[in-house]
Amino acid sequence: LELKEDGKVEYTASTTIDGSTIDQFSFDEYKSNLRVAVDTGNATKVLVLDNELNLIGQTGELAEGENMYSSRFMGDKAYLVTYQTIDPLFVIDLSNPEDPNVLGELKIPGYSTYLHPLGENYLIGFGEDSVEKSYLNWRGEQQVTAYNVGMKLAIFDISDLSNPKELHSVKIGGRGS
Repeated sequence: LELKEDGKVEYTASTTIDGSTIDQFSFDEYKSNLRVAVDTGNATKVLVLDNELNLIGQTGELAEGENMYSSRFMGDKAYLVTYQTIDPLFVIDLSNPEDPNVLGELKIPGYSTYLHPLGENYLIGFGEDSVEKSYLNWRGEQQVTAYNVGMKLAIFDISDLSNPKELHSVKIGGRGS
């Protein structure tokens, strides 16, 4: 859509992308490009579309078998959280829209369902703490699952993009909080 000087909106382009988004933070417009974080049902990836909604770049599939729980675009970077039994926080470089790539990742228990910038070098993560549990299924096969054990608030240091770190965290409540 394009907003005209007379206040009217004009339809200009459309596209279809495979996958689903999780919230408004899965979309971002930056330097005339639309950036979208999508969960394909199989993995997560970031797409970059030009102002006519043509695909110009994308990451490979990230975190195969995991679901996307949060995303945040900040300037020429994207931050994604996926989850199955642990939380990978991915740092993605979008400075070259035609060739986005993962700079670093951090794997910790739990997951963040919301990421919020705190200055240029930090993110606040709001989400769930979890623990992994190994068990034998009904066939006698070893499986690993995770379950939530309370809320978790964390501060992530992203000043070294190739090595994000969890600086501080606090766990609140218990299972079901």
